[in-house]
Amino acid sequence: MQIHTVPAFQDNYLWVLSEGSRAAVVDPGDAAPIQRFLSEHGLELCAILATHHHADHIGGVPALVKHWRCPVFGPAHDGISGLDRTLVEADRVEVPGIGVEFSVLDVPGHTAGHIAYVGPDVAFVGDTLFACGCGRLFEGTAAQMTQSLDKLASLPEATRAYCAHEYTLSNIRFAQAVEPGNARLAQRKERESKRRERGEPTVPTTIGEERATNPFLRCTEAEVIASAERHAGRKLATTVEVFSEIREWKNNF
Repeated sequence: MQIHTVPAFQDNYLWVLSEGSRAAVVDPGDAAPIQRFLSEHGLELCAILATHHHADHIGGVPALVKHWRCPVFGPAHDGISGLDRTLVEADRVEVPGIGVEFSVLDVPGHTAGHIAYVGPDVAFVGDTLFACGCGRLFEGTAAQMTQSLDKLASLPEATRAYCAHEYTLSNIRFAQAVEPGNARLAQRKERESKRRERGEPTVPTTIGEERATNPFLRCTEAEVIASAERHAGRKLATTVEVFSEIREWKNNF
């Protein structure tokens, strides 16, 4: 299976999975770039996988379904209509046409019913985990998002995490405000800056990289706790409180 990056809008990435002449797409917020990619590469669309209900992730679904008559998979509890199969944690999905199987994780927080698709060495994480960041809490709680990120952080370090936005450099700037003493973070900034200068995407990332540099996965680290407490102006008693403080800080950074 090959995984292809299809840019859309200002900073979205749509993901096309292909095997031979067959393809599936994850989070097609816009049909047009997907149709162009499929046409240019001679691919037949056999399935659509959605992680959550936001328009920049499912806006292209109706047009793609109308053209390709392919099944749509998505979360059971996120308000998406017209799904052929609804999914919850521990479900397994064999993607039609490309012979890959994913297990499903419930990862609410950004939305109430957000899911992730986890396969061999890969995870499609939507807007729950970003490279050096995480999604805003539009519908869920800090406790939910902390638990969701813990699930993703528990995947093997080599797992490639495919998120949906090119936010990495701005996320790194914030991460350095939270954890300025993190040498791995400084190295990451230099490496990712060079990639962007070359016009290359900074995703996928890896779970190992996120554990080492993403402040939202490092809420038990002493420097992260200290920064969060300085920003809050008080002691923070739990990991969830630390996460909540740095999430609010990032919202206004």
